[in-house]
Amino acid sequence: MRLPLLALATSALVAATSGAARAESFDFPAPFAVRDVSANGTTIHVRSGGHGPAVVLLHGYGETGDMWIPLATELAKDHQVIVPDLRGLGLSAKPAGGFDKKTQAADVAAVMDALGAPKADIVAHDIGNMVAFQVAARYPQRVRKLVLIDAPVPGIGPWDEVLKNPLLWHFRFGGPDMERLVAGRERIYLDRFWNEFSATPASFTEPARVHYAALYALPGAMHSGFAQFAAFDQDAIDNRAFIAQGGRLKMPVLAVGGQKSFGPMMATVMRAAADDVTEGQVPDAGHWIMEENPRATTRLVMDFLAR
Repeated sequence: MRLPLLALATSALVAATSGAARAESFDFPAPFAVRDVSANGTTIHVRSGGHGPAVVLLHGYGETGDMWIPLATELAKDHQVIVPDLRGLGLSAKPAGGFDKKTQAADVAAVMDALGAPKADIVAHDIGNMVAFQVAARYPQRVRKLVLIDAPVPGIGPWDEVLKNPLLWHFRFGGPDMERLVAGRERIYLDRFWNEFSATPASFTEPARVHYAALYALPGAMHSGFAQFAAFDQDAIDNRAFIAQGGRLKMPVLAVGGQKSFGPMMATVMRAAADDVTEGQVPDAGHWIMEENPRATTRLVMDFLAR
């Protein structure tokens, strides 16, 4: 069963499962260093490699920075590539709070400072889009170009219509009782999203599911994931305040949708908040663009950054 276009794209801010990770299949290339960076009152797990203009890659929910390995490998040939795990997710620390995207934008800025990157291109997917939007809004002088892929931004464009869709019940699913319900059943709960938000579910492979499952089954990871969603109301308030005060993004923006997911709606969303928007689509892909069509995604991003 496939969801309608808008729901497909916006609902896909999820995933996780249980089992043993095959981390050897998700290693960044040898020049990349791995470190834990003290940032904004928490600890952020970061991979970095390459030399040249900096680019920061922000993952979405249901994955970690590991999703970016194909793109990071290509970019590192002539860029300094910085790939954090978002606060509370992956191998980053699991703090009690700070999951509003404004706070997480400060996490990203602190990571950039720690790695000597005063300015960067920002490339993001899913919940990473929401963090990246706040990075661009709060620190516009630090963002050269912005790429947002296949997920909406709270409070921007058709956000209120998105929230009315009953298929998005998981946006409000959280709290201690819900955490007990999914404990040990992360994959049963979240395979739904990997399956329903893919154009071809088999593209999100079993090794990938096992790998991310183990990371999302870590203590505190599902709690942090629910907290990411619970912060959406505050995120919408913050983003609407930015627009109400006359704020608009001035840097070039590439708004990318999976052809069989958000499609051209991604550009519609971003034109509500940015002046210079280029539309892009990943062919033959649903929401999980780096699993379903990594080659086309990599080419779209690299061509845009090279202009």
